[in-house]
Amino acid sequence: MIKILFMGTPEFAREQLRALWEHREEHGWEIVGALSQPDKPKGRGYKLIPTPVKEYAEGAGIPVYQPDTLRGEAFSSLLSELDPDLIVVAAYGKILPPAVLSYPRLGCINVHGSLLPKYRGAAPIQRAIMDGLSVTGNTIQYMAEGLDTGDMIAKSEVEIGENEDFGSLYDRMGKSGAQLLVSVILKIAAGEAVRVPQNDAESTYAHKIEKEECALDFSKSAKALHNKIRALSPAPLAYAMHVGEGGTKKMKIVSSYVAEEGGVHGAPGAVVSADAKRGCFTVACGEGLLAVTALVPEGKGKMNAGDFIRGRKIAAGDRFAAVSEQPANQ
Repeated sequence: MIKILFMGTPEFAREQLRALWEHREEHGWEIVGALSQPDKPKGRGYKLIPTPVKEYAEGAGIPVYQPDTLRGEAFSSLLSELDPDLIVVAAYGKILPPAVLSYPRLGCINVHGSLLPKYRGAAPIQRAIMDGLSVTGNTIQYMAEGLDTGDMIAKSEVEIGENEDFGSLYDRMGKSGAQLLVSVILKIAAGEAVRVPQNDAESTYAHKIEKEECALDFSKSAKALHNKIRALSPAPLAYAMHVGEGGTKKMKIVSSYVAEEGGVHGAPGAVVSADAKRGCFTVACGEGLLAVTALVPEGKGKMNAGDFIRGRKIAAGDRFAAVSEQPANQ
């Protein structure tokens, strides 16, 4: 029997843990524990919310651990007590120190949401969408001290829909990665896993999404803006400053499509049309025309563009200002 220690935090990681748990009896795996990041407060009451991995693990009866650090005597003692043969990591959120990497006899493996060596780092799925890729995938690799630099074991491709957003792709990649993980562990157990070194010269880095990146610049092409909007949806969401009869207000954009890919349709940021029946308003870009179909107005909840137009909150002739143009109190 192989003893597996799992480390992960968000929904993507939950799918990996689910696959391990559901196949444990079939393949003779013992899940000795699940490590996850500490719970974080959310909402007005700042109630501590369990991570998706913790929630699933507790429901399955898997012991849950949420150490503040993987260094020091306390975690070293826990690791010795659990004594895993294999450590499986997926979006855990902490760097594993050398003492942890070297502990399990079968090594530490990581499920990463890109086709390595492309998009190493924190936001590979979002960056792939933002860059307009049509195909991405998952890579399972042996972990090394560098960030996502370890030898690869297996990859699986996942197509990206033309209008697919991060939320949809994230869910599909979690499930795809889980299927790949099961096959890889079987290879490791049988001594058939082949290590393939990464070509560092081909590597790219997927930096985490920063708040300032979420602002939309309508001097860019409609295609580039559409890619950014879907890469940031459902969270944290791209935004722009809407200038209309009600003044200048922040608007988060949930969904869009490219109405016209080329040509100049007005000054960048100008609202060209607002059609409630079609359920969208269009905005001129540096190149092309962007149609917005769902949004979050400042201080409001999510709504479709048709309802926003019917409420006379936007009309042709309005514009979207550069973020630097917003009033100081915004």
